[in-house]
Amino acid sequence: MPRASRQEPGRLCLCTHTLPWRLHTWGKIHMLGGVPLGMDGATREAPQLWRKGQSRRCSGLEVQNDIDIYSLTVDSKVSSRFAHTVITSRVVNKADAVREATFQMELPKKAFITNFSMVIDGVTYPGNIKEKAAAQEQYSAAMARGESAGLVTATGRKTERFQVSVSVAPAAKVTFELVYEELLARHLGVYELLLKVRPQQLVKHLQMDIHMFEPQGISFLETESTFMTNELAEALTTSQNKTKAHVRFKPTLSQQQKSPEKQDTVLDGNFIVRYDVDRPVSGGSIQIENGYFVHYFAPDSLSTIPKNVIFVIDKSGSMMGRKIKQTREALIKILDDLSPHDQFNLISFNAEATKWKPLLVPASTENVNEAKSYATGIRAQGGTNINDVMLMAVQLLEKANREELLPAGSITLIILLTDGDPTAGETDPSKIQENVRKAVNGQHSLFCLGFGFDVSYTFLEKMALENGGLARRIYEDSDSALQLQDFYQEVANPLMMSVAFEYPSNAVESVTQDTFRVFFKGSELVVAGKLQDHSPDMLSAQVRGQLHRENITFVMESHVAEQEEMFRGPKYIFHSFMERLWAYLTIQQLLEQMVSALDAEKQALEARALSLSLSYSFVTPLTSMVITKPEGQEQSQVAEKPVEDESRDKRVHLGPMGFGQSMDRASRKTGGGLKVINSPPRLGVPGRFFAPPPPFYRTTSRLVLPELTLRPGGASYDTDSRIRGTTLTALPFAPVQAPSVILPLPGQSVDQLCVDFRRPQELVNLLSDPDQGVEVTGHYETAKACFSWIEVTFKNPQLQVHASPEHVVITRNQRNSAYKWKETLYSVMPGLKVTMDKAGLLLLSRPDRVTIGLLFWDGPGKGLRLLLQDTDRFSSHVSGTLGQFYQDVLWGPLDTADDRKRTLKVQGRDYSATRELKLDYQESPPGKEISCWSVEL
Repeated sequence: MPRASRQEPGRLCLCTHTLPWRLHTWGKIHMLGGVPLGMDGATREAPQLWRKGQSRRCSGLEVQNDIDIYSLTVDSKVSSRFAHTVITSRVVNKADAVREATFQMELPKKAFITNFSMVIDGVTYPGNIKEKAAAQEQYSAAMARGESAGLVTATGRKTERFQVSVSVAPAAKVTFELVYEELLARHLGVYELLLKVRPQQLVKHLQMDIHMFEPQGISFLETESTFMTNELAEALTTSQNKTKAHVRFKPTLSQQQKSPEKQDTVLDGNFIVRYDVDRPVSGGSIQIENGYFVHYFAPDSLSTIPKNVIFVIDKSGSMMGRKIKQTREALIKILDDLSPHDQFNLISFNAEATKWKPLLVPASTENVNEAKSYATGIRAQGGTNINDVMLMAVQLLEKANREELLPAGSITLIILLTDGDPTAGETDPSKIQENVRKAVNGQHSLFCLGFGFDVSYTFLEKMALENGGLARRIYEDSDSALQLQDFYQEVANPLMMSVAFEYPSNAVESVTQDTFRVFFKGSELVVAGKLQDHSPDMLSAQVRGQLHRENITFVMESHVAEQEEMFRGPKYIFHSFMERLWAYLTIQQLLEQMVSALDAEKQALEARALSLSLSYSFVTPLTSMVITKPEGQEQSQVAEKPVEDESRDKRVHLGPMGFGQSMDRASRKTGGGLKVINSPPRLGVPGRFFAPPPPFYRTTSRLVLPELTLRPGGASYDTDSRIRGTTLTALPFAPVQAPSVILPLPGQSVDQLCVDFRRPQELVNLLSDPDQGVEVTGHYETAKACFSWIEVTFKNPQLQVHASPEHVVITRNQRNSAYKWKETLYSVMPGLKVTMDKAGLLLLSRPDRVTIGLLFWDGPGKGLRLLLQDTDRFSSHVSGTLGQFYQDVLWGPLDTADDRKRTLKVQGRDYSATRELKLDYQESPPGKEISCWSVEL
C-alpha cells in the first residue's frame, strides 16, 4: 500500500510500490478527448492526490506522467452535412511497471459510434456491435463484478462520454481509435460541428483536420473555441473555395503550454465549426452518390405564415425562485418577438389553470405590453395539473376556429413549459397523453419544454410527437431564459404547412419520411432514399405545400451521372457516405416513431431499426458494442447508447469540478506595533495585511505626508514638524476606483480619459459611427453607479453583443450564444473576431475598425466596464456620449490655483477634467493604478 508523506505545506504526495500484475491498479490515467485526464488513484483503496501538471516527489522518489500521449489526431470529414469523425490516440507507458490507461472521449448526443479498436503490441482488439439482448449477459456480469459496464454516459447538454480502460505493460504502446458519425442539422440558419478537445497534458503531435465538401456552395464559415489564445490562433488555418473548406489546428508543444514555466496545457474545451450553404431559387438540392440520394429543402425567401399561439406556463411551487424568474424574463422577450399578424394568449397553471384573456387577441403593441405586465406578475405556488390546462388550451383554439376568429391560412401552436410531473387532477401520464391526443385530433402542433430534470422527459416527448411537435429539455443554468428564447425562435417563423415530397415510383425506393406538418425558417427538411437499379438518368422531384394564402409546388431535377462523378473527385470524401447517411436518418426517424407508436407497430419499427443498426454498425439504443481486451485483464466491457431520461435522478456532471480562483481581499484593519513613516499613497503586498495609508493634508499645492503610528488602541498621527501644532482636517481614506470607461485621447499615446457618470440617466447612447457600422448603448444605474448592461450592435456582420453582470450573449440570425465571464472564447467569423481571456476581457475586433472591449470588473468599483482601442479609426460622423470626445476637442490651460485641473471643451460644451489616480481594469484585479484625466458626465 502506498503511504502518504507531506513534503511541503499544501501538497500531499504518495509514495508507490510495485504491485503484482493482477492487483496492480494504481496510477490510473484518465484520458479525455482521447488523452490522459490525470492520476486518480494509487490503488482502489487509497486514492492518490496529485496536483495536475506537477511531478510528485516522495522520500527522494520522483514520479512523472507515466502514460505519455505522443500523438493525438482528430480527422473529421463533412460531406453534404454528414460528418465522419475519427479520433486516434497513441500512448506509451514510460514506467517500469504496469499502468492502466482509460481512453475517454466526448461526442455529440446525436452521433452514432460506428467503431472502436485498441492496438496493443501489434494486436488489434476490436469493438463488436451486437443486439443489446445478446450483450446483456456480459453487461450483467460486469455489473455483478462492480465494474462500470456502461461505457457511454450523458455528460452535458449536447454531448455524451465514451470511455474504456486497459492495462499497459512497461514500455508498451497502445493505439486507441474511435469513429462516430452524425448528420448535421440546420438550426436557426447554421450547421454546427462540435469537437471536444481536452488533452490534460502536452502532446508532441496534436492535429485536428476538418475537411468539408458542400456541392451547393459554402455561403459562410466560422470557427469558435473556448480554449484558443492568440498564440494558439497561429496554429489555426482555414482555407476555403466555393464548395470546399479545410480547417486545420496543429499547435506546437510551446503553443500548448500555459506558460514557459509550466507543463500544463491550455487545450481544454470546445472547438466548433459553423457554416451554411448557398440555396437555389427552388430552395432545394438533390445529391446522388453510389446509388443513394439525399434531398435537402430549405427555401428561406418565403413569407412567414401568421400563427395563433398559446403559451402554457407552469407556476407550481417547484418553479419558485430562479426558474420562474427566468421564465418571466424569457416570456417577456418572446412576446416582443410576436408579429403584428399573430394572435396569442397566455395560460398559467398550478393545480388550477388561469387564462389571461377569454379569447386569443392580436399581437398589437397594446396587447403585448399588457401581456408583459401580466407575465411580470406570475408567481409560483401549488401543484401541477397538466391535463386540465392542456384541454383548456385546445378548447381556446377550437372555440376561435368555430367562431371563425383564426385568420385563413394561419397555423395553430401550443407551447407548454413545465418542470415537474403531474400532481393534481389527472396524474396518470398515459391517460393525459390520450386525452390530449383526442382533443388535438391532428389540428394543432404541440411543443413541450421540460425545465430541469424533475420532469419525465419521455412523457413530454411522447405527448409532443403524438401531436405534430417536438420536446426539448431546458437546462437549469444562468442562460435558461436564453434557451427558452432560442426554442421559440425555432418555431417563430413557419413558412410552409403540409409539406410533401414526391418522386417517380420507377426511380426510387426505401425513402425516409417524406411528409412534414410544418417547415420553419432556419431549419431544413431532409429526405433520403435508394435509387432503383434501372432508374432514369435524371431524378426529378416535386415538393408541395401550403403557404399563407396559396398552395405552392417546387420542381427540381438532378442528373444522376453528373452527381455520381462529383462525389468521386474529392480525395477526402469517404466512400458510400450517402448510403450511411440514409441508414443514419432512417434509424433516427424509426426511433422517434417508436416513442408514440402502439405496441404492435412499435415492434415492427424496432425490428427494422435494429436490423439497420447491426448492418451499418451503429451503436444505437437497440445495440451494444462489446469491447474485447487482452487475455489476463478484466473481461469484456459493453458500450451502450444512453437515452434522454436515463439522466433523470442520475445527474452526471461534465468532467472534474472546476474551481475558480478567488482573490483574497485583505481587510484594512489597524494593528499594534506597526509603524509606517512617510509611507507611499498605496501599500500592497500579496498575502499580507496593511493598515490604510494616512490621510493627506493640503497646506499649499504640494502634499505633506504625516507620520502614522499604529497602536492597539487605534491610530494617532504625528505630523511633520513644519505643520505640527496646526489644527488640520483629515480627509477620509478612499480606495482608488476603476472608472466606468477608459478612453484613449485622440492623437495622444500616453494620456487617457477616465469617464464616470453622475447625472441621473438610464438608457445611454454611448457611441454611434455609421461609417464603421457600429452602435454602443448601455443602461446605467445611477444608484449603483454602474451599468446594468452594455450592448454593441454591428451592421456587418449583422450581430449583437449584450453584456450583463451574469454573462455575455452574442446574437446572430436570431440565434443566441451565452458565455460566462472569464470563460475563454476565440471566435472568428467573416468580418469580426471575438475573444475573451481568463481575466474576462472581451474584445470585438474588425479589420481597419475600432476595437471595442467589454469587461465585468470584480475589483474595487465592481461592475461592467467599457474600453476602446484603435480610436484613430473613428470616422468624422462618430457621435454619442463617448463618441463626442472624438470630434472637435479643445483642452484649456491648467488651472492656476490647482494644476491638477483643466477645462475640456467638446462640441461647444465645457467639462471639468481632473488629474486623478484610477484603476486600470484592463489589468486583472486588483488592477493597475494609472494617472488619467477624469471627467464626470
